[in-house]
Amino acid sequence: MEKVKRNERVIAMLKILSNAPNKSFTLNYFSDLFGAAKSTISEDIDIVREVLEKYALGALETVTGAAGGVMYLARTDAADNYAFLTRVCSKMQDAARILPGGFLYVTDILNDPTVTARMGEILAAWYYEARADFVLTVETMGIPVALMTARSLGVPLIIARRDARMTDGSVVTINYLSGSSHTMQRMSLPKRSVREGQRALIVDDFLKGGGTAVGLRDLMKEFNAQVVGTAFVMEAATSKAKLIDDYRSLMVLEDVNEAGKTVSISPSKLFGKRA
Repeated sequence: MEKVKRNERVIAMLKILSNAPNKSFTLNYFSDLFGAAKSTISEDIDIVREVLEKYALGALETVTGAAGGVMYLARTDAADNYAFLTRVCSKMQDAARILPGGFLYVTDILNDPTVTARMGEILAAWYYEARADFVLTVETMGIPVALMTARSLGVPLIIARRDARMTDGSVVTINYLSGSSHTMQRMSLPKRSVREGQRALIVDDFLKGGGTAVGLRDLMKEFNAQVVGTAFVMEAATSKAKLIDDYRSLMVLEDVNEAGKTVSISPSKLFGKRA
């Protein structure tokens, strides 16, 4: 085998690790791939780790034990996250986004892969220690961010649907009360999608009353699965009590003034105020 230069190994190693976040790769894997001694691979890993830390591009975590190795975690800088969310808020505050009824058009933003990928990294970093087996969302607006969160966690995405499909096979369906409209709605999941005892991370686009989140939690009870966290892209700031209180959000929607053509959105208090 042709000898692989160190700079080539480091670049390839970074690409392999970052393409599979939260997945452990053994030293033997890289040693066989590059035809290099494990001591050499360890030195390469140290270089990758130093570069990631220096430029706040993520982190490498060492996994101990017989099947141990190294994995990439998409941990980003807190100040950079705040600046990123501030830019997103600025885009969303454009008066041209206001729709009749006080709604806000954000479909283009939540379907932008560069935006949702970063949101997914931030959300995943909050829940690495929760050891979720999958990310759960409900169709449709929350799917892009939930998918990117699942990618950063290295787990599957499971989508609860409003109406079951023929291709789902046997399904579990529940009725739930919407916290915002106070109407009865339903959601379904294929019986094969979740196994008993698995751990679910709920990710959705918007929290107003909390009825959908409660519905997703109730759905997990039907599968005897554990919910280890609940997170949203945005929550509505309201004086009314929400149906859930143990959640996290990236941004807070303070107000949409249809008459005055103003929108007020800010990063969540979880990020604090930064210069």
